[in-house]
This record gives sequence, structure tokens and C-alpha cells, in this order.
Amino acid sequence: MKISKTIIGGAIGNCVHVAGVFSYIQIAEQNGYKGVFLGSAVDPDLFASKIKELSPDIVCISYRLSASAIYPILKRFFDSLGSLEKCAGMLFYFGGTPETIEIAKKFPRFSRFFQGEEPLEIIYSSLNIKNDIEIIALRGPESSAKVPVMNPSLKNRLSQKTYFPMIRHHFGLPTMKETLEGIRQIADSGVVDVISIATDQNAQEFFFSPEQMNPLLDGAGGVPVRTESDLFQIYDAAGRGNFPLLRIYSGTRDLLRWAEMSLRTINNAWGAIPLFWYSQLDGRSKRSVAEAISEHQEAIKWYADHGIPVEINDSHHWSLRDAPDVMAVVDAYISAYNAKKLGVKIYIAQFMFNTPRITSGRMDLAKMLAKDTLISELVDDDFQYIKQVRAGLTHFSIDQSVAKGQLAASTVLSMAIKPHILHVVSFSEADHAAKPEDVIESVKIAKGVLKNCIYEFPDLSNDPIVQERKNNLIQEARKVLAVMIETGSCYDDPLISSEYLATAVLSGFLDAPHLKGNPNAKGSIRTMPVNGGYEIVDENNKVISASEYVSRIIEFRKKGGSIG
Repeated sequence: MKISKTIIGGAIGNCVHVAGVFSYIQIAEQNGYKGVFLGSAVDPDLFASKIKELSPDIVCISYRLSASAIYPILKRFFDSLGSLEKCAGMLFYFGGTPETIEIAKKFPRFSRFFQGEEPLEIIYSSLNIKNDIEIIALRGPESSAKVPVMNPSLKNRLSQKTYFPMIRHHFGLPTMKETLEGIRQIADSGVVDVISIATDQNAQEFFFSPEQMNPLLDGAGGVPVRTESDLFQIYDAAGRGNFPLLRIYSGTRDLLRWAEMSLRTINNAWGAIPLFWYSQLDGRSKRSVAEAISEHQEAIKWYADHGIPVEINDSHHWSLRDAPDVMAVVDAYISAYNAKKLGVKIYIAQFMFNTPRITSGRMDLAKMLAKDTLISELVDDDFQYIKQVRAGLTHFSIDQSVAKGQLAASTVLSMAIKPHILHVVSFSEADHAAKPEDVIESVKIAKGVLKNCIYEFPDLSNDPIVQERKNNLIQEARKVLAVMIETGSCYDDPLISSEYLATAVLSGFLDAPHLKGNPNAKGSIRTMPVNGGYEIVDENNKVISASEYVSRIIEFRKKGGSIG
């Protein structure tokens, strides 16, 4: 590698803490710099003389002891260095504790300050290294109520997976005032890359028909967004700190109008739309399953036509209702398949771990790896696939200390599938909706996990039991998909036919125990947790494979049994 610049650094005065500055110089050396490490407790006059001798491009000074001593040490250093003309182009960086940094800021030659928590993209930026990752601003610092332009930066932001995954968090409080104040606080903290705006159910279902809203439900489940002006205010509130991207769920009706509005007001980073849900299947809309699927597909195509990534947050809804693991895998493939067929170029698949809540770590990871394998088979030059992981809501303890441990443990497990996006779920969710301080603390907990396990951590996916389970789920999912394609052969492409997919739910090809009694689903499947995974069982609680289960459905239909 060609050496074009020189960097010099060490701990000054009586400070012996050199780990940070040493690591920084190593990174610089790996990227074309000549590094000169002076060591610990470097006399200020010696430090200055080495700079005069070597004329480095970057000078790194570290001090992590008592703040009371640093001012005279730095003053002596700069007095010794003098105002040499050849120092004019040098960059001076200081690393230390928050207290010593405040003192160092009194010396105008320092242009950057490091505490040791900075992500690698900031490190690379400070070294002015242009590598294969384009580090770009998410949007300018100015923010106004004018219509924002389409933001092309999401793909580039996601590509930073070379380092840490992008951080997303859900947020929305019962009033606009609380929500706006919270967004400002979260943005100022700089810890979240994407804020997902949580709107209340009234907004999701009746935004364009406000006369149908029930005022008693205002603020239930999120912020009561009622006008486009509310969304512009939310956009403005996020225009500070690290300028987080914003995104919002699709709503449960009028999806095309909602999609256009969310892009125009908050510059929606990506669309998040279910396939089967937000319908009569879960009671969040009065639309039939077939009507919901059809409208969802129209919205997905709208996003695709406008070059906006799409997340189909569907698969985990089956697991939330105790469906067998194989059906969650089948749905994951069907969702991705629909996205591809509808023209989506960048697809975001959400993997909700810990769902159902007593799923074991091995079986959980195997299920996600099975989903990953099948979705990956769809990838080509026109269809990219982004992995997003999150902890499951229902597994969190109401005891906040316990929940913090659960958040950390779930984050460790989810890193095994090498995600691009980490959707952090606040530890507070079992007790209360996340406040801004909960969001910030939860993200910091997750980042602490990442710091320790993102590099050279044992690969949990190599566990032989995980691999065996993954392969079994893939095999069984393929058999179920083959049966669905065969039984829907009268359709041009049954896996994207809203009519057939709705029929498949009525037939029981996709089913969950919690849907019992729902006229829109079969609702007759029985499942039980077995060895940490969720299996289909017969009336005698004997485990049966998914392929055997769907064969029984076919035989029943051949004998004249009712689909419903």
C-alpha cells in the first residue's frame, strides 16, 4: 500500500493510557498512513520536537487523567511547538475523557475530539479515508416545512454494514408535544439512524376519514397524527443532531394516499407493509384478506415504482399467534417473492426473534437462517435483500432490569445472521411505551453488545443442532410451497394472486392456533413447543411434519371437505 501521509501520536504529560491513540494509529496505518507512536507519558517538549522533526499530517494527543492537570500540559506543548509556518496544514486531534476534552477545547488548534465511543465511519472520516463505503450526510442541516426531495442516501447508509448495522427505533407518545420533544432529544443524542414514527390506531385506519375516529382512542398505541402539518413538524423535529432518517408504517387503509403523503412530508425512508395482515385476519381493518392483500400489493408496487425500498413485515405475525416455525418460513419467502414480482429493488426483511416468547435460542436462530436461505435465493442484479433484526415484544419482562438483560441477549443472538439493520426494541415496552430516555438507553445497551460481539465473535450459526433444524425447516417449507403452487395452478402465479393467497389461509396452508374462530382463516391447526421450536401436532399431541399436514388438507379436500 502506498504511504502518502504521516500520523504521530501518544499520551502526553503524565498520562499512561495509550490504548485509544495506539488503535487509532493502527487504523491509519492499515489505510496508507505512516504511523509514529510516541508511547505513554510523553514530555510536552519532546512531543513538540518530534512534530518539528517529522512534519506529520495528523497529530494525536491523548490524556485521560485528572482534568485539573491538562491545561498547563497542553499550554506548555503549544508554547514549545510555536507558530511554525509548516504546522499550518497539520490537523491536531485530542482524545480523552469528557472533562479533559472540555479543557482541550480551549486550544483552537484542536479540530476533533474523541472519547473512544466513536463508530468506525467517524474514525475513517477523521482520517479523510475514502474506501468502498460512501460516507454522506443524510440531509442538510436546514429544515423547513417545504416539501423535502426524495432522499437517495438510504442505500449508502445501509451499506455501512461493513462496520455496525444501522440502528432503528420505534417512537411515538400519546401527544404531539411529547413526541416532538422526544424526537429532538433522540436526534440530539446521535444514537439512532432511523426513527420509526409510531402513530395511534385512529391515524393508521382513519387519517383520511377523521369523522370515523373514536376520540376516546386518541393516542392509543402512538402519536395522534391528524394532519399533514403534524408530519411536517415531526420532520422538522428530526432535523438536528445526527439528522436521523424517518419512516412510518403504511396505515391499515387508503395505503396509496398514505404512501404519497408520507414521502412528501417526512421523506419516508422505506415503506413498511404487511401482506396478509392489517385486515379482518387481525381485526386492524375491516377489509377482507383478499382485499387487504390486493391493496397491499398496489402500495408495494407504488413504492417500487418510486424507487423506495419496501419492508413486508408479515412473517413474524404468524409466530406471534403460535404458528409452527415452518409457516413463518413459508410466509417469509412468499413476502419476498411478492416484493420481487412487484418490482421492488431493495427489499427489507424483518426478523423478529424471541417469537413465540418461549422459543429457544437454537430454534430461533435456525428459523431465521431458514428464512434467510430462501429469501437469498431470490436475489439477483435487480433484487437486493436487506436483513433487519429485532427482539420480540412479548418476551420482555416487566422487571426493567431483567428486560435490559433480555435486550442484550437477544441482540447477541440476532447478530448471528449478520444483519444490516438492528431494530432496537426498548426494554421498557412490557411496562410502558418508550420515552426518549428509554430509547437512548436501550440503543446504548445494544451498541454495547455490538462493541463486544461484532468482530471475531464465535459464529453461533455453526452449531450442529441449529444447522440440522435450519435444513429441516427449509426442506419442509419447500414442500409446503410446492403444494401451494400446485393447488393454485389455475392462477398464472398463485403466490402473488390475492385471491389464491386468501384461499390458502382459508384452506389452512397458512394457519395459527390464535385464529381459531376467525371466519377468515381455517383456525384449526394445533401447535406445541417441542425442544424449543414450534411444531404442528395432531389431536393426540403427536408431532407431524408440515408436509404431512398439508397432505391431510389435500386429502380432506379430495373427499369433498369444505375449504373453510
